[in-house]
Amino acid sequence: MIDDEGVLQGVVSRSDLLKVFLRNDEELTVEVRQEVIDHLFPLSADHIRVEVTEGVVTLTGWGDGPRVVPVAERLARAVEGVVDVRCHLSARLGAE
Repeated sequence: MIDDEGVLQGVVSRSDLLKVFLRNDEELTVEVRQEVIDHLFPLSADHIRVEVTEGVVTLTGWGDGPRVVPVAERLARAVEGVVDVRCHLSARLGAE
């Protein structure tokens, strides 16, 4: 930041700007679990693991319905505070 006379008063970093949007990993884990996984995979949610580290969501496991796997990734990415999503979900063999 620069004052009226052009003198440097401080520096605003990217992390300073993002702090407003960041949520802790535990909150994100709960929201992704409840709002994404439990809704999309009601019969197989127990087989899906949700881990969040520094805002990066990792989804692992398997679920019924291969068509909803990409939807789960997109919905997890849309949760406010999520920085990135790593989706390692697979469909259970024989599931449609």
